[in-house]
Amino acid sequence: MLDHTHQEWKTRASGLDFRCQAFIDGRFVDAASGKTFDSVNPATGTVLAQVAEGDAEDINRAVASARRAFEAGHWSRMPPGDRKAVMLKLADLIRKNLAEMALLDSLDMGKLITDAVTVDAPGSAHFFQWYAEAIDKVYDEVAPTGPGDLALVRRVSLGVVGAVTPWNFPLDMATWKAAAALAAGNSVVLKPAEQSPLSALRLAELAAEAGVPDGVFNVVPGFGHIAGRALGLHMDVDCLAFTGSTAIGRKFMEYSGQSNLKQVWPETGGKSPNIVFADCDNLETAADMAAFGIFFNQGEVCSANSRLYVERAIKDDFVAMLKERADAMQPGDPLDPASKMGAIVDEKQTASIMQFVEEGKTSANLVTGGARVTVDGKGCFVQPTIFDEVTQENPLARDEIFGPVLSVIAFDTEDEAVSMANESIYGLAASVWTDNLSRACRIADNLHVGTVSVNTVDALSAQTPFGGMKQSGFGRDLSLHSFDKYTALKTIWIKYKA
Repeated sequence: MLDHTHQEWKTRASGLDFRCQAFIDGRFVDAASGKTFDSVNPATGTVLAQVAEGDAEDINRAVASARRAFEAGHWSRMPPGDRKAVMLKLADLIRKNLAEMALLDSLDMGKLITDAVTVDAPGSAHFFQWYAEAIDKVYDEVAPTGPGDLALVRRVSLGVVGAVTPWNFPLDMATWKAAAALAAGNSVVLKPAEQSPLSALRLAELAAEAGVPDGVFNVVPGFGHIAGRALGLHMDVDCLAFTGSTAIGRKFMEYSGQSNLKQVWPETGGKSPNIVFADCDNLETAADMAAFGIFFNQGEVCSANSRLYVERAIKDDFVAMLKERADAMQPGDPLDPASKMGAIVDEKQTASIMQFVEEGKTSANLVTGGARVTVDGKGCFVQPTIFDEVTQENPLARDEIFGPVLSVIAFDTEDEAVSMANESIYGLAASVWTDNLSRACRIADNLHVGTVSVNTVDALSAQTPFGGMKQSGFGRDLSLHSFDKYTALKTIWIKYKA
């Protein structure tokens, strides 16, 4: 697939059969209301499919199905080895259908097919496999007690997990939530972003093919303020895992208080700093990764390194290096392997990005980019954009733009760099470039973020937790720590004759 031509990808795309209905209790069904909404390709403006518009009634049906499945125990009480085998089969099915899964995300939200087929779709398979292999390797505990007492501490499934996922990594974000929740024995009701529901619906079908019992994995497409709200307020949902904006994360916290005090695990906004010191031995690599850190996935990444702090002595040279890289990353057809950047997800997000850009032109120095463009006269495309001489108070440096817009700020001292990096309501991630080990460790200690990447950007793996601090939320995806979200600790105390 890596050697597919532009035309071959277009041919494959034209032959796709989209799943457009909700997936509830093991089958595809229309929305109770009969309503649908358009799933639009942002690179062309064409309607891909008319998708079932789920509402509260559909969420009720899905939650009831999930609860029945959980209580029946076909999944929740399945022996760990058997559950593991089903999830391993699902991972294999994703790999078997890799091109299709990649195309669904590329068409639905505009990401490059080369990224979708090498990062997103293989990543989804990897994470399902990783959690499958963890199922029979996570042990319960025996607490220390005196003679005649045996205290068991068991990790038990919660029941019904609601998951609300964003549009920037549709398949991967659905996987990050569902793989851990399913591995822990829960039933799942997933509400994918209305901008990109297609890969989640196909994932549900593959899960059923792999042997996940009916009702255990449900997908209800629909709008956040209707279907998402209904899931957040539902009295029979035990846990709500969310990735998206900080504003919507707050709403889910409110929904919990207004309903059954369900656990809510938010992973929300970010404005990640990237700090480059003059003692960095390889500024070419630092420039490559700084460009990657903001322009990958069109900058539509919650942990995008959108604030660049550069030591003043090298700032001008470093900005020139970045400009060269940005100018070589102009948007193109997402299905063309030669393209370096894809489309913005929709018109609304494109307009939001361009508002920041236009206002930034009056308050900072536009180095490159700064325009909305089209490909073959169509689509939602924004040039990779760099602003220099940005102030800390500027919205360019303060607000989450969620697009390919980089703000550059100079610093003179280590303390100044750390202070400015921490001066944000967000605390998701940060990067540091230095060849001074002591400096790297000091700064990592002092940055108030969930992940610090040293001499790289946005590092993550299945083995390490991903999540933030402050208004970036406190949910953690990936690693064994994510089981903490989807399980409860139950103590069983036994008295016996010593």
